[in-house]
Amino acid sequence: MAAEKARFYLEKAVPELKEYEQKGIFNKDEIRSIAKKRSDFEHKVNTPGVTESDYARYIEYEMNLEALRKKRTKRFGIKATPQHAGRRVLFILDRATRKLPGSLGLWIQYIEYCRRQKMYRRLSDVFSDALRLHPANADLWVYAAKYAMEDHADMTQARSYFQRGLRFCKSQRNIWVQYGRLECIYIAKLFARRRILGLDESGKAVEVASTAADGDTDMIALPAITEEDINPTGKKNDEIDEGALETLNSTPALTGAIPMAIFDAAMKESKDNIILSQEFFDMVFEFEDLPCLRKILDHIVTHQTTKSPLHYRTAICHIKVPVAGLKVTSPEFPQALGISLNNMKKYQLEPNLAQELIKWLKPLSENEELDSALQKVLEITLARAQKILPSKGE
Repeated sequence: MAAEKARFYLEKAVPELKEYEQKGIFNKDEIRSIAKKRSDFEHKVNTPGVTESDYARYIEYEMNLEALRKKRTKRFGIKATPQHAGRRVLFILDRATRKLPGSLGLWIQYIEYCRRQKMYRRLSDVFSDALRLHPANADLWVYAAKYAMEDHADMTQARSYFQRGLRFCKSQRNIWVQYGRLECIYIAKLFARRRILGLDESGKAVEVASTAADGDTDMIALPAITEEDINPTGKKNDEIDEGALETLNSTPALTGAIPMAIFDAAMKESKDNIILSQEFFDMVFEFEDLPCLRKILDHIVTHQTTKSPLHYRTAICHIKVPVAGLKVTSPEFPQALGISLNNMKKYQLEPNLAQELIKWLKPLSENEELDSALQKVLEITLARAQKILPSKGE
């Protein structure tokens, strides 16, 4: 039975191999080698004991073969039949996920291949099938939402993936954090659009600032803004779309209301809410240019101090809040750091808190742009925290 199936699938590939030989993409010896390799793979994957790795190796081989075929057709100027382009890889991926539907690795391979090839209609179906079979996998819902936002700028679809995913994965912390991250990125994009339209907080015209990243890889750069984002009605460059201005000015997203609502919902659903609250805080803390950064962080810390006032995770978040969104070169940074260090005095410096302080302050103290006086203060604070940690021999 397995041999018959293998023979059937191999015979279906004969016209493709004949075309490759006729057009000079591969010579006779190479065609023979391809046929032999495919025969070995087909007999392997058609046995009852086939594994994910068997299919993965077969898929990898066909992907490499397809890449070589593309290079040669381009180099030799050969016009290959479009129906063969990528068809074999898709065929095997489809068979693999049908044969082993429980293998998440094969589904990811399928998704990533369709994404690279920009087969968006096919990809939509693959995502639907994968999520139907793996509804409790939070990472898959996150992947789908990121794809919708990154490849299509479809915020509605991205939110839909997260909201559907939370029905099945509400106890998993990462999906809450990533949902919050999506909304923070969206706020950053809206804020960047306001600046491009030439508005400050009060609605007055301001000089447009660049939205490009300044090279600080620890911070999240503002997403790119298209001409359509700025001027959706297609007016001339010297005109500002009044509808766009009104929409931006009235949106509640700029206030941080949505990330805070996600955080509140997460706190009700998660059993590890003190851990999740710190993870959510750290995620938001990365968005240094977010206009509502402090408002969201204050909201998180207020919850922490109400529910777990003495916990070291509450302490580190409370300590970090004053410097949120400030660069070390900012005139406000020294005073803000002073407030942070004063906040630290309100808590007992125990090993867990000491470890968190070291994780935060060490990279800060090594920043070359940091004032030398502040650097000394941080070195003293780090030395104190280091003493609290148990020695390696203990």
